[in-house]
Amino acid sequence: MHRAVFRNMLWIMIVLLLFHNHTTRAAMQDNADYSSGIMSITEPVDMSGKLLSQSAKNSVDSLLNAQVMQDHIAGAVVQIARNGAILYKKAYGFAQKFELVNNRMVRLNNPGPMTVNKLFDLASLTKVFATTFGIMLLVNQGKIHLDDPVHLYLKEFRGGGKDKITIRQLLNHTSGLNEWRPLYYHAHNKVETYNYICQLPLEYKVGEGRHYSDLGFMMLGYLIEKVSGQPLDEFLSKELYVPLGLKQTTFNPLEHGFSKSEIAATSNGNPYEYRMVADSTFGYRTHEYVNSFTGWRHYTLRGEVNDGNAYYANGGVAGHAGLFSTASDLQVLINLMLNNGSYKGKALINSNVVKKFVTKDRFKNGLGWDMDPYVIESHGSPEGTYGHTGFTGTSVVIIPKYNLSILLLTNRQNVGVDKAGYYYNLNHVRQKLVNIILEDVNP
Repeated sequence: MHRAVFRNMLWIMIVLLLFHNHTTRAAMQDNADYSSGIMSITEPVDMSGKLLSQSAKNSVDSLLNAQVMQDHIAGAVVQIARNGAILYKKAYGFAQKFELVNNRMVRLNNPGPMTVNKLFDLASLTKVFATTFGIMLLVNQGKIHLDDPVHLYLKEFRGGGKDKITIRQLLNHTSGLNEWRPLYYHAHNKVETYNYICQLPLEYKVGEGRHYSDLGFMMLGYLIEKVSGQPLDEFLSKELYVPLGLKQTTFNPLEHGFSKSEIAATSNGNPYEYRMVADSTFGYRTHEYVNSFTGWRHYTLRGEVNDGNAYYANGGVAGHAGLFSTASDLQVLINLMLNNGSYKGKALINSNVVKKFVTKDRFKNGLGWDMDPYVIESHGSPEGTYGHTGFTGTSVVIIPKYNLSILLLTNRQNVGVDKAGYYYNLNHVRQKLVNIILEDVNP
């Protein structure tokens, strides 16, 4: 009798174990997103041998939920990856929280939730995930060299000291070009914008200091187009995004089959950029009469690039801004960097080329990529860490020593500017996020 009872209990245990394994696999399958070829997990699953601790997950959730609750941001997507696996990926808040109606911000009664597959306006992350990659590809193909003078390819970019400017100096922001100008006051398309920049006098001496310049990366975009013989977006799609299987990375997403509902909303008009021109005390040196430009947008931007020079002066495709993407697609590009230019065992970019772009120079930065912890808010991370930030509220920190990446995408602009006219400063949030992750995964 005892043997019969034991056999029955044993069979019950086996059935329960099989059922548990089946439901666990089913749950993992439901939570997986295979759209980019990299498994992304909505609910964190241990895929790398070291699961992000519950304490760290709680800290990340507390940090980002607080930003949403306090209207510092409308929403966010965070993605932490290590050794090619997603440790944590989660969405917070809303894809759009406010709408501009009759020049007034109105809080939506039923705002759509943020989801992990939303496209974001990457702002200056365009500089690394588009333009820097484009230059790396051309260097890899032997079509350009980093210390070539820019005028070797862009003939009109000469005079007034510009003859000495090299591709490297555009990449590391030492060209002497002005940081920013409202180019749309003087140009209405890419050709006019290029010609206007070419005739501008330099603001600084070439090579003598680092002055972060949108204009410099616009010129790199034009250089890619000239050398490749293709528009910037088409070159990147053909040479980089399509080979990597990226289907949610594009300029002008509304023109490429994406709906507004698939994209996180950004600013309500262009209040910040308007003030950059209108208010001489705001910290930007401009000489334009604000009302001589009448094209300001007076609606909530969703699927249109926020940056005025990208939208008004370059048709949405520019070397400094304009790219939209998702966390999943960006992880593929991040992994390409961490794998020294290789994807699925195939070298898209030679490892020596990759290393040149993430080697710190005398200004504590790489080529395109920022390496100064004061710039990317990565204090406490080991030597060799690099990343970038974007004005819309985006940022990435890549830590090769730990094969680790920290991606934060927010739509902070949708909640509007503060009383002083500024969007919420996310720097302390970025640093806090880095601190949480480093404390948890640091071996």
